[in-house]
Amino acid sequence: MSYQVLARKWRPRTFHELVGQTHVQRALINALDQGRLHHAYLFTGTRGVGKTTLARILAKCLNCTAGGRGEEGVTSTPCGQCDSCRSIDEGRFVDLIEVDAASRTKVEDTRELLDNVQYAPTQGRYKVYLIDEVHMLSTSSFNALLKTLEEPPPHVKFLLATTDPHKLPPTVLSRCLQFTLKHLPPERVVEYLTHVLTEEGVAFEQSALWLLGKAAEGSMRDAMSLTDQAIAFGQGAVHHADVAAMLGTLDHRHVLALVEALADIDVAGLLDEVARLAEQGPDFAAVLDDVANVLHRLAIAQMVPDAVDNSHGDRQEVLALAARFTAEDVQLYYQIGIQGRGDMAYAPDLRGALEMTLMRMLAFRPQGVPKPPTHALPLAPERSKPETAPAEPETTPSLPPWGVDATPSSAPEVRPPDPKVEPVLDPASAVDPKPETEPGWQPASPPDDETPREHAPPGRLDHAGWLDGFASLGLGGLTRNLAAHCQLKHDDGTTLELRLDPDQAAMQAEIHQTRIAKALAAQGTQRRVVFIPEPLDPTLETPQQRETRRVQARHAQALDTLNRDPHVQRLKETLGATFMKNGVTPVQRTDSDT
Repeated sequence: MSYQVLARKWRPRTFHELVGQTHVQRALINALDQGRLHHAYLFTGTRGVGKTTLARILAKCLNCTAGGRGEEGVTSTPCGQCDSCRSIDEGRFVDLIEVDAASRTKVEDTRELLDNVQYAPTQGRYKVYLIDEVHMLSTSSFNALLKTLEEPPPHVKFLLATTDPHKLPPTVLSRCLQFTLKHLPPERVVEYLTHVLTEEGVAFEQSALWLLGKAAEGSMRDAMSLTDQAIAFGQGAVHHADVAAMLGTLDHRHVLALVEALADIDVAGLLDEVARLAEQGPDFAAVLDDVANVLHRLAIAQMVPDAVDNSHGDRQEVLALAARFTAEDVQLYYQIGIQGRGDMAYAPDLRGALEMTLMRMLAFRPQGVPKPPTHALPLAPERSKPETAPAEPETTPSLPPWGVDATPSSAPEVRPPDPKVEPVLDPASAVDPKPETEPGWQPASPPDDETPREHAPPGRLDHAGWLDGFASLGLGGLTRNLAAHCQLKHDDGTTLELRLDPDQAAMQAEIHQTRIAKALAAQGTQRRVVFIPEPLDPTLETPQQRETRRVQARHAQALDTLNRDPHVQRLKETLGATFMKNGVTPVQRTDSDT
């Protein structure tokens, strides 16, 4: 017996076997059960979603002789065993007239077809006209069809199918019940392919089915045809490597590897992965598109985890990756990727354009890129210490203002500077330089606008210390903004509880707690940081409120200084000049501003 392709062998025979078109199934089943039948149905949708299959199932429901109910005898569950059902399945039912409108577009063909409408069915209960690709009919053919389509004989049903309903005249659309069939999501395609291959006894890899489901682009028929091709390509089995080679598509695992390198801030790993991709000769623009697509899914995973699609069968991997990025990093990377995609047209080399775009993502991240490891400069240790230089004594970092006893395990190691290497100054220190030996959390005296307050017991941090040492933590981006809206609630020596403004609670994430803990550890304070979203204490300030108050005070002081200036007063008297208060910016900083 000759081989029958999977698309024909596994074509649904009843409504319940149809996949992914529940909205159409429900309407037709209810209409059949209640006997509310229309004379013309129009099924629309892209190729391979089940338009013709649905029409044939409906034809069986109208003509089944074994499972009928009521006076009409129609049923929503055809038996599949009677002569009518078997004849329709085998394509030899004389009262099912299938017409290919693409090859019979002339008005003469339509008139010849309609000449037999008036005659009663020969074998079945209804004479069913199934016109496929009906949008291909000529205008004259549509005009000839209109009257019969509106008022056909009671024994005639019209079933029309098309991939382009916009080309149908409104007069035809108004005479039909229209059902739009949906694209099939990859999840449903993979689920059905798994069932088919299991029944067929074909060995397969689940990841290979996801490649087929994605390549089918919503068409079940395409998915079945590709599966037939994959079985032949893989000598009776469906393997991931074979399907990827057959389709000539980029392996999605390479894209995930690129995103993982971004999460690890691993520039070397990023370039190595691009080099491995280059061996396959991919479309580098498509690679960047796939990276942007993954970043889009990461953003959804961070905001609404339940909404993440499983189009590649990698939902769990995407959720795990989303936890390794901050929301601002994902948004920044996506924007850079989209911009880099447009710039590829002007790049001299597409691979170089991809590498530059990926490295630009890391270069512009708010936290920057970690400094290269010391082994990158192998001669630095020998050249950094002259032979006559005395040994550098070990130093212990000064205690923070709240009196933490820094232990050797928690205190950062102090290394002598390299005289050959230019030190990289922190941006804050460039604006307000301080002595090199001054620790970050050690104000010399209370600011002028603050009254002296008692610190917490030794080994504990109080709110005054939190305010005074906040600027020296060196936090950046969203983490700094989040911490600036916090008040110190409690410090038990191991856990630092920060009272978070409820308006900022939506931005809290574990990564921000980790960054604050690392910044504290760099100052000699080992703490686990916990956010407590609750109303702020009105008697205490947050770092943000303190900074705002000081900025306003400096602005008021600057205005007062200008108003008392004799030259300014003379200008006011002579020219009637007035101040634009919003344009006054204080430029001199006092000790209390640090």
